[in-house]
Amino acid sequence: MNSLRNSIKLIGNLENDPEILNLESGKKLEKFSIATNDSYKNQNGELIKDTQCHQVVAWGVSQISSRNTWLRETR
Repeated sequence: MNSLRNSIKLIGNLENDPEILNLESGKKLEKFSIATNDSYKNQNGELIKDTQCHQVVAWGVSQISSRNTWLRETR
Protein backbone atom coordinates (compact mmCIF):
# COMPACT_ATOMS: atom_id res chain seq x y z
CA MET A 1 0.00 0.00 0.00
CA ASN A 2 3.03 2.30 0.22
CA SER A 3 2.97 2.71 -3.55
CA LEU A 4 -0.57 4.12 -3.56
CA ARG A 5 -0.57 7.75 -4.72
CA ASN A 6 -3.69 9.86 -4.97
CA SER A 7 -3.80 13.48 -5.97
CA ILE A 8 -6.72 15.87 -5.95
CA LYS A 9 -7.01 19.65 -6.15
CA LEU A 10 -9.80 21.38 -4.27
CA ILE A 11 -10.04 25.12 -4.68
CA GLY A 12 -12.30 26.62 -2.08
CA ASN A 13 -12.55 28.10 1.39
CA LEU A 14 -11.14 26.56 4.53
CA GLU A 15 -14.07 26.14 6.92
CA ASN A 16 -12.11 25.62 10.14
CA ASP A 17 -8.56 25.35 11.44
CA PRO A 18 -6.92 22.01 10.71
CA GLU A 19 -6.93 19.46 13.53
CA ILE A 20 -3.81 17.33 13.96
CA LEU A 21 -4.22 13.95 15.62
CA ASN A 22 -1.38 11.82 16.98
CA LEU A 23 -2.23 8.14 16.65
CA GLU A 24 -1.05 5.39 19.01
CA SER A 25 1.15 4.03 16.23
CA GLY A 26 3.14 7.30 16.23
CA LYS A 27 1.68 8.41 12.92
CA LYS A 28 -0.07 11.74 12.51
CA LEU A 29 -3.11 12.71 10.53
CA GLU A 30 -4.70 16.04 9.80
CA LYS A 31 -8.42 16.75 9.42
CA PHE A 32 -10.03 19.84 7.94
CA SER A 33 -12.94 20.80 5.72
CA ILE A 34 -13.07 22.84 2.54
CA ALA A 35 -16.16 24.44 0.98
CA THR A 36 -16.25 24.65 -2.81
CA ASN A 37 -18.68 26.76 -4.83
CA ASP A 38 -20.18 26.05 -8.22
CA SER A 39 -22.74 27.88 -10.31
CA TYR A 40 -24.57 26.82 -13.45
CA LYS A 41 -27.79 27.44 -15.35
CA ASN A 42 -30.49 24.81 -15.27
CA GLN A 43 -32.79 23.85 -18.15
CA ASN A 44 -35.03 26.86 -17.41
CA GLY A 45 -32.12 29.27 -17.63
CA GLU A 46 -32.09 29.94 -13.88
CA LEU A 47 -28.74 30.48 -12.21
CA ILE A 48 -28.12 27.79 -9.59
CA LYS A 49 -25.43 28.29 -6.95
CA ASP A 50 -24.21 25.18 -5.19
CA THR A 51 -21.83 24.90 -2.22
CA GLN A 52 -20.38 21.56 -1.18
CA CYS A 53 -18.38 20.71 1.92
CA HIS A 54 -15.45 18.30 1.59
CA GLN A 55 -14.08 16.56 4.68
CA VAL A 56 -10.33 16.02 4.15
CA VAL A 57 -8.12 13.60 6.06
CA ALA A 58 -4.44 13.96 5.17
CA TRP A 59 -1.64 11.57 6.11
CA GLY A 60 2.07 12.26 5.94
CA VAL A 61 4.23 13.22 8.88
CA SER A 62 6.64 15.34 6.84
CA GLN A 63 3.89 17.38 5.20
CA ILE A 64 1.51 18.01 8.09
CA SER A 65 3.31 20.87 9.86
CA SER A 66 4.04 22.82 6.66
CA ARG A 67 0.53 22.26 5.29
CA ASN A 68 -1.02 23.26 8.63
CA THR A 69 0.94 26.54 8.67
CA TRP A 70 0.09 27.27 5.04
CA LEU A 71 -3.63 26.57 5.52
CA ARG A 72 -3.84 28.84 8.57
CA GLU A 73 -1.95 31.70 6.85
CA THR A 74 -4.10 31.61 3.72
CA ARG A 75 -7.38 31.50 5.59
